[in-house]
Amino acid sequence: MYYGNIKTYDIADGPGVRVSLFVSGCRHHCKGCFNAETWNFDYGQPYIQETEDVLIKSLAPDYIQGLSVLGGEPFEPENQPEVARLMKRVKETYPNKDIWCYSGYLYDVDMQPGGKVHTDVTDEMLSYIDVLVDGEFVEELKDITLLFRGSRNQRLICLKDGKDVGRYDKMIKR
Repeated sequence: MYYGNIKTYDIADGPGVRVSLFVSGCRHHCKGCFNAETWNFDYGQPYIQETEDVLIKSLAPDYIQGLSVLGGEPFEPENQPEVARLMKRVKETYPNKDIWCYSGYLYDVDMQPGGKVHTDVTDEMLSYIDVLVDGEFVEELKDITLLFRGSRNQRLICLKDGKDVGRYDKMIKR
């Protein structure tokens, strides 16, 4: 896997101050994508053990609320094994930090058994995610007033029971 960027102080891609990983590789090619360079699976730098170690260390301060994984596309089958491994390590190291993940694929269609991106690690990956933002970015539905997403079709899905979701408009529970 390759990655396009790491932000160690991100306030745009989930609540609070976050560490964000932008993986490379995306087949959606959404019109108006803010990160089109990450469509290429070989864009950026190789994701290696040292990369993961930097992410884990960056999550250590108490003021960091959690990890956000974006892209590119974290749920491309080629990216899932490394992303799942990272998420597992984050949850083991920092059980009180949350994980947000952004995907153009749909939770209830593409990520379920038989779905176009369901692999042998998809369910594990989903088990670590607190909030999933799903759905392709649709330029015609762009809405800058939405929290943590770019177009009205995208959903905030709480994958953890008991998570406080009242602060986010139109968040749905799994």
